[in-house]
Amino acid sequence: MNTDARHVVLGVTGSIGAYKAADLVRRLRDHGCTVTCLLTKEAEHFITPLTLQTLSEQRVYTDLFTLEDPHVIHTRMADRADLLIIAPATANVIGKLAHGLADDMLTCVALATKAKVLLAPAMNVHMYQHAAVQDNLRRLRQLRYHVVGPNLGSLACGYEALGHIADVDEIIRAALPLLGMSAPKSASPASKPRPGASASRSGAQKRRR
Repeated sequence: MNTDARHVVLGVTGSIGAYKAADLVRRLRDHGCTVTCLLTKEAEHFITPLTLQTLSEQRVYTDLFTLEDPHVIHTRMADRADLLIIAPATANVIGKLAHGLADDMLTCVALATKAKVLLAPAMNVHMYQHAAVQDNLRRLRQLRYHVVGPNLGSLACGYEALGHIADVDEIIRAALPLLGMSAPKSASPASKPRPGASASRSGAQKRRR
């Protein structure tokens, strides 16, 4: 293992967007990063620890309390991280971090680390536009959290609207500079709407089936 490699901790929460975590692990490793994955209990409904362990070649952590390791895992993980990425980041985890709550492995690492944190929100459009969620995101930005996305896209609830997790390429382009690495050039400038864009309102129409 390359001991000089940047160490990325990837937190995965309970959203259908969790399926992108596999490709994200692969892409980060392509850039020479060591990746350790943390899954919330809800995330395990969408992607298995074995999948991410196989791709990362690192142990995947799902439980704050374990007898398999004598160390305080969340503080050790927090100290080792050069960057914490939470992708997807649900409204639930965004709310917890905005208010300093830590009740699982992921949120404990997030509060204990001095590394930069990158969030990739993913949720229903109405949840995303809710005043409480927007307030929480503003608070996290003030606390120097970094945010990428969400984008317009097909949501699991059936809407074509704002709330779709950022593309893996976008997350990589946002993550590499935070690691002190050069981000790959985008083939085309990002033009997808962000919070407050009029397209987010018009996009929240049910698709015809």
